[in-house]
Amino acid sequence: MRSARPLRSLYVQVLLGMVLGVAIGHFLPQAGALLKPFSDGFVGLVRMMIAPIVFCTIVLGITSLASGKAIGRTIFQALALFYLLTAVALALGLVTAFVLRPGAGMHIDAHRLDASILAQYVKHAQPGGLVAFALGVIPETMLGAFDKGEVLPVLLLSLLFGFSLNSCPEAGRPALALIDGIAQILFRILAMIMRLAPLGAFGAMAFTVGRFGIRSVGSLGMLMVSFYVACLLFIALVLAPLARLHGFALWRLLRYMREELLIVLATSSTEPVLPRLIVKLEALGCDKGVVGLVLPAGYSFNLDGTAIYLTLASVFIAQACDVPLSAPQIAMMLAVMLLTSKGAAGVSGSGLVALVATLTVIPDLPVAGVALLVGIDRFMSEARALTSVISNACAVIFVSMWEGACDRARLAHMLGAAAAAAAPGGADGAEDSARRTPGT
Repeated sequence: MRSARPLRSLYVQVLLGMVLGVAIGHFLPQAGALLKPFSDGFVGLVRMMIAPIVFCTIVLGITSLASGKAIGRTIFQALALFYLLTAVALALGLVTAFVLRPGAGMHIDAHRLDASILAQYVKHAQPGGLVAFALGVIPETMLGAFDKGEVLPVLLLSLLFGFSLNSCPEAGRPALALIDGIAQILFRILAMIMRLAPLGAFGAMAFTVGRFGIRSVGSLGMLMVSFYVACLLFIALVLAPLARLHGFALWRLLRYMREELLIVLATSSTEPVLPRLIVKLEALGCDKGVVGLVLPAGYSFNLDGTAIYLTLASVFIAQACDVPLSAPQIAMMLAVMLLTSKGAAGVSGSGLVALVATLTVIPDLPVAGVALLVGIDRFMSEARALTSVISNACAVIFVSMWEGACDRARLAHMLGAAAAAAAPGGADGAEDSARRTPGT
C-alpha cells in the first residue's frame, strides 16, 4: 500500500500524464494530434473559475488590509517592481540576441514570406496606446467584467467593490460573509477540477508532439536555444539573487510550486495555475490582501517571459531579414515593448500577438517576419509561461515582505518541507503538508 502512495500525488500524476502524452504523440502522431480537446477542456474549466476566484480573493484581501493607504502603497510597490523586472527582462533578451545572433546568416526575403498565417494574431493585436489600453480595462457592464474571463476588468471591479465595503463596514458585513462563503465553495470546485490536470497534461503533450514534432524546430533551433538560455539567465541571475536577498532560496520555492510548474509546462499557459497559486502563496505566510492584489495584477503587468521573447524575437527577425538596427531604433523598440508586453493573456499564442502588436508600430521591422516563428511558438510558449509564473510568485513574496505582511517563519517552514521532499523518504511529509494547505 505504501509503495502506491506516490501515485496519489498530483505532481506524479501530471508527470505520468506528460510522459504518456509524449509517447502517444511520438509513436502515434495522428492520434496524438486529435487529443487536444483534453487539454482545451481542462484549461477551459480552470479559466471558467479564474474571474470569480480573483474577484472574491481581491475583495476579501482589500477588506483585510482595511487601510486605503496600505492598499495604494501595495499597488504602487507592485507596479514599480513589475516594470523594473520587465525592463531587465527586455534588456536580457536584447543582449542574448546580439551575443548569440540566432538569425545571422539566414538572409530571408521578408516579401516572400506567407503573411496570411498571421491573420489571427493581427486581429488580436491592437496597439492603440496607453489611453486605449486603460479604457479597455473598463468593462461595458458590471457583469461584463466576468464575461470574457480577463483579469484586468475583474481587478478594477474588485477594487471598487472592496473599497466600497471598507467605507460601510456595518452594512457590508452580510455581503462580505457571502463572498467569503462563495470563495470557499469556488476553491472546493477548483480542487475537483484539478484532479483532471493529469488528463489535461496528457492531451496537451500528445497534441504538441503529434502535431509539431521535433522536425518543426529545424533551422530555428538556435533561436529556441537562445530563448531558453535567456529565460534561464533571468531566473538564475535576477530572480535567484533577489530571492536570496529576501531570505529564501528560489530552488525551494520551485520545489514548493512543482505541481503548478508541471501544469504550466504541459499546457503552455499560466492561467490554469492562477487560482492554486493564490492558495499556495497564502499558505506560505503571505497576507491574503497582498496576494489578492499583486498576483492577479502580475498576470497582466509582469509577463517577463513574454518580455524576453519580444526583444529576442524582434532582433532575430532583423538579423534573419538583414535589417540593421540603430541605437535610436532599439530604444524606440524597447519603449514600445514596455507597453505591448503588458496585458497579454498568459496563454499559448499570446507572445505572437504581443510581437505583432510591437512590430506594427515599428516600421523598420517587417511584420511578415513573425511568420518564421509560428511553427515553433508552441515550444517557446512553455518557457515564456514558466518564466512569468516564477517571476510573479517571487514578486508576491517580495512585496509581502516589504509590507511586513509575510510570516517569515511559516515561509521557511513550508519551503523547508518542500525541499525535504527531495530527500529519499521525504515525499510523505511533503504530501501531508500539501493536504493541510487550504483549497488543495
